[in-house]
Amino acid sequence: MPKLIRLYITQVAWGFVISALFVGVLLILNVANLRGLIFGSEIGLIALAMIWFMNGIVFAGVQFAYAIMSMAEKPQGPRRGTPVASKFAPARVAVDKG
Repeated sequence: MPKLIRLYITQVAWGFVISALFVGVLLILNVANLRGLIFGSEIGLIALAMIWFMNGIVFAGVQFAYAIMSMAEKPQGPRRGTPVASKFAPARVAVDKG
């Protein structure tokens, strides 16, 4: 299996694990009476699965993006250049006194 595919699968799995933890915290803290709504309804488990899945998609995308962006090479040496102001001089403009 290519390394990029393996990286994608592992990061997506971590995203869904983070989503499960996030939904668990939402239920423990009973944010917006979510625990009462989910456990008090006939289709509460479907709602719980949808919340976990939708948050899993978001967290998986963020996790994979972070993993890819953290693979970038760090810049070597100073990132300074010459200041822009030292390159330019004021230009003379002729004005008609009419």
